[in-house]
Amino acid sequence: MEEAILSARVKGIQPSPSVAARALVSSLKSKGHEIIGLTVGEPDFGTPMHVVEAAIVGATSGKTRYTAGAGIEELRSAIVDKFDRENGIKSDLNTVTVGTGAKQIIFNALAATVNPGDEVLIPAPYWVSYPDIVKLYGGIPVVLTGDPDHDFKITGDDVRRAITPRTKWLLLNTPTNPTGAVYTRQELQDIAEALRPYPDILIMTDEIYEHFTFDGRTHVSLASLDDEIASRCLTVNGVSKAFAMTGWRLGYATGPAQIIGAINKVTSQSTTCASSISQVAAVAALNGSREFVEAMVEVFERRRGRAWTQLNAIPGIECAKAEGAFYLFPNIMKLLGCSAPNGKDIESDVALAEYLAEEAGVATIAGTSFGMPGYLRCSLAIEEKKLDEACARIARACHRLS
Repeated sequence: MEEAILSARVKGIQPSPSVAARALVSSLKSKGHEIIGLTVGEPDFGTPMHVVEAAIVGATSGKTRYTAGAGIEELRSAIVDKFDRENGIKSDLNTVTVGTGAKQIIFNALAATVNPGDEVLIPAPYWVSYPDIVKLYGGIPVVLTGDPDHDFKITGDDVRRAITPRTKWLLLNTPTNPTGAVYTRQELQDIAEALRPYPDILIMTDEIYEHFTFDGRTHVSLASLDDEIASRCLTVNGVSKAFAMTGWRLGYATGPAQIIGAINKVTSQSTTCASSISQVAAVAALNGSREFVEAMVEVFERRRGRAWTQLNAIPGIECAKAEGAFYLFPNIMKLLGCSAPNGKDIESDVALAEYLAEEAGVATIAGTSFGMPGYLRCSLAIEEKKLDEACARIARACHRLS
């Protein structure tokens, strides 16, 4: 088939690196390799049974038809209550929406607002899909790289320097994938003050990891700071991470009525609505006990400590202690320029990730995918015995470099 059949939009983006990494793991396993995958961005827990049971009741009681594009009223009411209770954000049934995952809401929000040439400010390291979604709509990703000694968090001054007359959005992720950085109220206030003189710049906060904070830290929503910031802030969330429901594909958001209405319009012309059964399940998740979430976070915090200690013991690797999410993002720059036992030079983080997958049987994702060469992302979403073995394999493989 001729290349000309493809649109310039699709030619201008790359496949999702996280999806590609998952495919690599599957491919190596199918060939008989024993692979420990540290690539997955989903909890290794089952969905809570009360959520599953609610879905079964919904499916067997006839809740299997199309719903309103914005979501069923029962779920939107639960979302309104959730934002008020947990985030300090005031909303109503007309200013919340439901999507087929948080990713679709981000996708639809940018589809509804970005014109060719509009700029979207994206702090790096960033979630792999942000820049390419912006590019799909003719937008220009403007990458802001924070100070690595400050967990790569951007500051108000970083935002001020990046703003131009074409700036349309700031897209902020906290807690952050891949670094686990958690923005404090003071840090968010600093960013808000930088945006204050520019009332036409929209703000999108991806808060999908909000419950995954460690060492007594608490998540703060930017939209909770004050009414002016809230009036142009789209707060995106979902049940995927907190309730181990990635495959249910259910995200939600709150924001200005005009933006929410535009998102709903795009949804109506694409997926029509989120799965009715997933919506019923999400009601049970949001209205139910938090014991499952709290127990899961305790496990991830313990894993973080174990893996952080083991990775930092490897010569050539320096790893910051993640404040949240469920990843570590070790710096491997001191290993670049080394040679593998087969004589192949390790010239980049991509080459090191390939070496670890092929020679050590450990799959990671190169920091280049997140806009930060010289690092690897390692997921903690794996049982501790395998996580310890993965760290040991990485250590042995690194010791074989010369």
